[in-house]
Amino acid sequence: MFDNLTDKFTDAIQSLSGKGTISEKNIEDALKDVRTALLEADVNFKVVKSFISDVKEEAIGEKVIRGVDPGAQFTKIVQDKLAILMGEENKEVDLDRKGLLPIVVVGLNGQGKTTFCGKLSLHLTKKRNKKVLLVPADNFRPAAKDQLITLANSLEMDYFDSDLSMTPAKISLAAMDYAKGKDYDVVIIDTAGRLHVDDELMGQLEDLRSDMESFKPETLMVADAMTGQEAVNVAKTFHEKINLDGVVLSKMDSDAKGGAALSIRHVTGVPIKYISLGEKMKDLELFHPDRLASRILDRGDIVTLVEKAEEEIDEKEAERMMKNLEKGKFTVDDFLKQMEMINRLGSMGSLLKMIPGMGGMMKQVGDLGAAEDEMKKMKVIIQSMSKKERNDYKIIKDSHVKRIARGSGNPESAVRDFINKFKQMEKMMGGMMQMMKGGMPGMPGMGGGFPGMPGGGAPGLPGGNPFDGGKKKKNKKGGWGGGFF
Repeated sequence: MFDNLTDKFTDAIQSLSGKGTISEKNIEDALKDVRTALLEADVNFKVVKSFISDVKEEAIGEKVIRGVDPGAQFTKIVQDKLAILMGEENKEVDLDRKGLLPIVVVGLNGQGKTTFCGKLSLHLTKKRNKKVLLVPADNFRPAAKDQLITLANSLEMDYFDSDLSMTPAKISLAAMDYAKGKDYDVVIIDTAGRLHVDDELMGQLEDLRSDMESFKPETLMVADAMTGQEAVNVAKTFHEKINLDGVVLSKMDSDAKGGAALSIRHVTGVPIKYISLGEKMKDLELFHPDRLASRILDRGDIVTLVEKAEEEIDEKEAERMMKNLEKGKFTVDDFLKQMEMINRLGSMGSLLKMIPGMGGMMKQVGDLGAAEDEMKKMKVIIQSMSKKERNDYKIIKDSHVKRIARGSGNPESAVRDFINKFKQMEKMMGGMMQMMKGGMPGMPGMGGGFPGMPGGGAPGLPGGNPFDGGKKKKNKKGGWGGGFF
């Protein structure tokens, strides 16, 4: 997410390293690089001009702190201005209001409206404890109803059996009447889209908004983050016609340039409320401008990482493993459970980017695909072991290796290689426990170390512990895919 933009910002900030103070002269090159980075990210030209002016005024003004490293001070100024540009604070849909809340989801075709409806229903149900009704109101594309119903069934969500011969406005009113008698809290209405903005589409949405006015609906527009300025232009048109309450950026896990995220709030005045970060239904996050600004500048996002850990990690299981580690016990079964915990948090790359400074390290490392593939292979090998073998790998003999190899579809050499690597992991975990006893900081409530991985660092990640300050092991290849795994 925004990798290219992050690289350009990092290069610009590094140009100030070693300077005694920030002056108009030495900041000019950095600002030029920032301007270029924003324009290449497809950020609105007027937004870029205003942003650069604000940063320059702040950087060379009286607020610059003497004695502070200019690079660090400039980074803080840029981060604060980026957050302001994107909206300063998160504004979720109004869940505190009394009565039924209708949420009308609009946007062009192919932006991810229906998928977002499913993700939002799951979010509101699981994290906000709301009873949600999904409503298909797209009478332009008949298959859209089936798509939403299929999605609702897969999520075990309730849906309204819309009559597509009715207008979207009448479908919505009928759904509201149905929902009022069933104690629903939220009604999510999935509307039609088009390949482009046209009079028919906007007319339908204007009618829907007008007829639903008494229910005070919130209207959210879903925009593809990869489309940059086009998403901003579409949002501006929708807002002028039907008065948007918020924007949702989909496909933020893709190679998004960042133009939409950095421009929409400033150009339209409409806040970004949610971002969609993957294909899984749980891959939806509240949009926090300050956190995204921090990610863009490679300063990580520890708050979101901790929140993910609290949601996904079984604390009792983590405590059990922690107690075992304190006794010097680390089993293959523990290792498997740690890998499963990591998978629940997200991809390896997405997790590492939430750790300050890891973006730069990942540039040197390159593609993490090979490391993730190796972890999948190890998981299959472990799952082919018996419970006794997982709890004590030392009982594994040649005959066991043959059986495990057949069961996992791997050569015997791969099984032996895994066992040898696990021995190294066992030693590393023992060393980490000694570090933790010496006062190694960890995540709150997790007993130290990285969330869900009671031993600190990142056991199970190829290449050993990436949180060791960048120190390389002697006689190891280093980097992901080399080293321990």
